[in-house]
Amino acid sequence: MALKVNTPLVSVDWLFQYLDHKSLLILDATIPKVGSKNIVQAEEKFQIKNALFFDLNFFSDAKAPLPNTILPENEFEAKAAEFGINTGSCIVVYDDLGMYSSPRVWWMFHLMGFKNIAVLDGGFKEWKAKNYPTEKPTNRKLKLGNFKANYQSQKVKFTNDVLENIETENSVLLDARSEGRFFGTEPEPRKDVKGGHIPKSISLPHTDILSGNKMKSTVELRSIFQTKNTQNKPMIFSCGSGITASVLALGAEIAGIKNHSVYDGSWTEWGTTANLPIDI
Repeated sequence: MALKVNTPLVSVDWLFQYLDHKSLLILDATIPKVGSKNIVQAEEKFQIKNALFFDLNFFSDAKAPLPNTILPENEFEAKAAEFGINTGSCIVVYDDLGMYSSPRVWWMFHLMGFKNIAVLDGGFKEWKAKNYPTEKPTNRKLKLGNFKANYQSQKVKFTNDVLENIETENSVLLDARSEGRFFGTEPEPRKDVKGGHIPKSISLPHTDILSGNKMKSTVELRSIFQTKNTQNKPMIFSCGSGITASVLALGAEIAGIKNHSVYDGSWTEWGTTANLPIDI
């Protein structure tokens, strides 16, 4: 019997219960936090038992000038199949930081029309705290999968969409960066990126929807998004390069909000493109 996830978030207890299910695929999507120094970890790397490392660089467009740019539909489909992902796979994705890069993978698969995927609440930190089984990373590779993409264009926005929205205000743009970066009082971690924010956007740091390493409750999430979007307009999420914007997208989905999208280029694109309006 195929394993299904009915929510975008699963607990470590749920994952432990189904750890050896034949259709389960566990992905470690850990990346360094933007702005952190590339220091060799003092501790040896471990992962959840049976996990595979999901390289976000491999699943991003290497030809694009911006980091973490989404792949075209056909390329994502080919790479997912090469990775061993099937249409009947049940995917749980996590990262070592708790709730940072794993929602990006969740969003990418939803963008490609695949919904049987969930993020592990609390990530590896929560798994480790429960003393659930871990192992050293291996080079295990699955057989060629039969993954098929079904691109959902409404889930992603581009610079022209965001520029138009400044005039129309049809959607609410929420920025997942810190308030310091939003108001230009702290430097951007990427070189040559201006400070400030997109006009008429609203600050909602991704950490505001988290409680430690885990996502806040559904009730709390609904309240947060309602406070930021009192007119219940469609929402566009932005950040530095699309990573923490996906945390907001996950939070919105958990809150039962369906009409939302991610600005893929986010502030890295906006803050390096000439002649785009910027507020401080």
